[in-house]
Amino acid sequence: MKNITLLPADIYQVVNKSLLTENDKLVLSMLYMPIIGSSAITLYNTFYNELKANNYISSEMSHHHLMTNLGENLNSIKESRIKLEGIGLMKTYYMEGSVNSYVYELYSPLSVNEFFNHPIFNMVFYNNVGKEEYIRIKNYFKVPKINLNGYTEITSAFDMTFKSKNYTNFELENGSEIAKKVSLPLSYETLFDFDALLSSMPKSLLNTNALTPSNKELITNLSFLYNLDPYTMADILKVSLNERGLIDKELLRNNTRKYYEFNNSGRLPSLIFRTQPEHLRSAKGDNSFLGQIINIFETTKPYDFLKSKYKGVRPTSKDMRILEMLLVDLRFNPAVCNVLIDYILKTQNNRLVKSYVEVVAGEWKRANLETAKEAMEYAEKTHKKIKKIIPTKETKKEPKKEEIIPDWFNQKQNTEKINEDVKNEFEEFIKEYV
Repeated sequence: MKNITLLPADIYQVVNKSLLTENDKLVLSMLYMPIIGSSAITLYNTFYNELKANNYISSEMSHHHLMTNLGENLNSIKESRIKLEGIGLMKTYYMEGSVNSYVYELYSPLSVNEFFNHPIFNMVFYNNVGKEEYIRIKNYFKVPKINLNGYTEITSAFDMTFKSKNYTNFELENGSEIAKKVSLPLSYETLFDFDALLSSMPKSLLNTNALTPSNKELITNLSFLYNLDPYTMADILKVSLNERGLIDKELLRNNTRKYYEFNNSGRLPSLIFRTQPEHLRSAKGDNSFLGQIINIFETTKPYDFLKSKYKGVRPTSKDMRILEMLLVDLRFNPAVCNVLIDYILKTQNNRLVKSYVEVVAGEWKRANLETAKEAMEYAEKTHKKIKKIIPTKETKKEPKKEEIIPDWFNQKQNTEKINEDVKNEFEEFIKEYV
């Protein structure tokens, strides 16, 4: 995704690429909002309302107009827009000029039936609202059953109602440009490696017609939701085939969920905003050692950051649950989460003890830390306070135990004052991520 600075003077137009109905608004507020939040839904509805006068394309507006209408700053509007893009409700096009131009295309949400049968949306919705609310909302959309015992169907058939008649010659045009209901499939920046999946499965096991486009989409969605690599997905797929070697979709869903629950103590996955929001990042252009480390904290996804501590292999399920607790339960910003992980690993002999992480995380949450720099400064201040409180015992000829602290503690940005050892530590830290 290209990173472009959004300005109040930038203009935009909204284009309706689907048949949006009032029922869609109900689906958005009841089903999509618990996943992407009220701000994103408000932005979608604002765009939709701007279409009403001209039906399929809005007048040109400035983003300052949007800020005024929503009472939001541009960074918040951009975050909401990215959520709408990510979940398949809109596409964005950009053209550079003396005044930059944007085109926002709106797409329909999934139908209720599609939503509750979607491998990601259904699961995340359940996890976000809880069992009771999930059942209540699902029952709201259920079609009531009417007892038709004793009734006889007398519906007229088409050919009993109409007959064909010859009319004047007329050349019919195709209806490809006529508006229709369109929902976007989810797109992924990193494509699922189906070659790796196939290479780990016996050729005689999987039918050559098994990997249809819809099955590939299901496998991609499940692998993303449950964070599974192609080899693990292949193992699950092996036990999700029918006697003809074709994929049983419902069995694949159930087996994938059971695998995840078994390895995560029965917990279900959710969605999180993957990297640090742009407005909470530091200014660009700081190439000092400290600046480079801050950039790593801000631009690395927490899962990838933790994975780097495992030298590139998948973290243990125990540590993954700690990561989920920080990001989903406590809603830490990704950069703050990365700093906390690095701080605890460096000060606790490379261990993530859940009880200790919870204590530190609770303190950091109460301190309302939002940026990497704030978290680093808070960690350093806390560390210095602990050193003053804990008395040091001096014994004769006993060598002083070397204290393990993060590489970024007590380091100034003036590289002339950094000795060679510290410089090497910084370079080793950065090497893990570049």
